[in-house]
Amino acid sequence: MPQLSNRQFLDFEKPIKDLYDQIEQIKATQEKTKTDMSSAIAALETKVIETKKQITANLTPWQKVQLSRHPDRPYTLKYIELMCSNFIEMHGDRNVRDDKAMVGGFAQLGEHTVMMIGQQKGNNTKTRQLRNFGMANPEGYRKALRLMKLAEKFNKPIVTLIDTPGAYPGLEAEERGQGEAIARNIYEMISLKVPIICVIIGEGASGGALGIGVGDKVVMMENTWYTVISPESCSSILWRSWDKKEVAAEQLRLTGTDMLNFGLVDDVIPEPLGGAHWDYEGAAEILKNYLLPVLEDLKKIPAQQRIDDRIEKFGKMGFWEETATTGTNQ
Repeated sequence: MPQLSNRQFLDFEKPIKDLYDQIEQIKATQEKTKTDMSSAIAALETKVIETKKQITANLTPWQKVQLSRHPDRPYTLKYIELMCSNFIEMHGDRNVRDDKAMVGGFAQLGEHTVMMIGQQKGNNTKTRQLRNFGMANPEGYRKALRLMKLAEKFNKPIVTLIDTPGAYPGLEAEERGQGEAIARNIYEMISLKVPIICVIIGEGASGGALGIGVGDKVVMMENTWYTVISPESCSSILWRSWDKKEVAAEQLRLTGTDMLNFGLVDDVIPEPLGGAHWDYEGAAEILKNYLLPVLEDLKKIPAQQRIDDRIEKFGKMGFWEETATTGTNQ
């Protein structure tokens, strides 16, 4: 987790930054004057907690989108590191290359050996380029499918961690079959015989998320989003400008609460005070404590019943209205 001096603050987090700046100033004065100012520091630290509560209790959809992209937010490998032991990363799709935007491998999660798979973003300019900003190519989705099939072969549950602004839309990706790779994963995941839990830990955009997003349980962390298109892209299509991204975020109904109300996800997992970027260990512990009992429950269900339930669950998603046509030749 970044040191306070290296932390980045979003616009709406400025009140928190101001309080931390005051705490640092008082600590500097205390050190210089050798005067006990612990009571003033404690009062400000209490105010920091209250301010975090106030901010996170009233977040707009666009602010949740911003939090999901926070540069200090933990990514897939950080969750795996903090939740699991004995992680063995596996590479390559056995066809083109190893896509660094998609990571996966066997790991020990509590008493369970599981296959962990997820998109990985970078922490600095070099690693962001290496990881392609979490946007996988077709070989990334084919690697994910290879690992899922391997988990099925050894009868091990699958946990996917979703955090992507979308599948990579480049010409080379399309030439190598981006759409087919994602569609193939959706098709195959529906009928896998092992338990599958999908967790949106950051951005959950479009087919990039769906490519590893079909499971017995699909859940979202509190400050994440899940929808067919990013607010910026939606704004640029509808209004020919990114200026309406806040309106688009509102209209897309992309938050965890919205998705839960629509029946598109099964649960929303709370995050530590202020968001996961403030407490990596706390966020990982909360997620781990959610996953372990769910894995126990899913393991008790016969494989064919899990598959049937999965098919029924995804088959009945969405709602619509039918209207009768009037007149003739319509």
